[in-house]
Amino acid sequence: MPDRAYVLINVLPGQTANVVRALSEIKEIKTIDACWGKPDIFTLVEVADQDTLATLVLSRIHAIEGVGQTDTHLVYRLQQ
Repeated sequence: MPDRAYVLINVLPGQTANVVRALSEIKEIKTIDACWGKPDIFTLVEVADQDTLATLVLSRIHAIEGVGQTDTHLVYRLQQ
């Protein structure tokens, strides 16, 4: 089962549409929701492992022009 995480993205003014367009080209990103307020964009990603998540966020998402800051929340499975 792949690791899932929510990546919350703050965008520089006037760049939301461009950032959403660039994010939509990344296959690991399953949902992209632009929202009012901060953060500007909520994404749900699915990756093979945490190393892949780190590369995705730090090398790919941060490289998108207009991305100001990210906040990543790894989803964990509760044992019941």
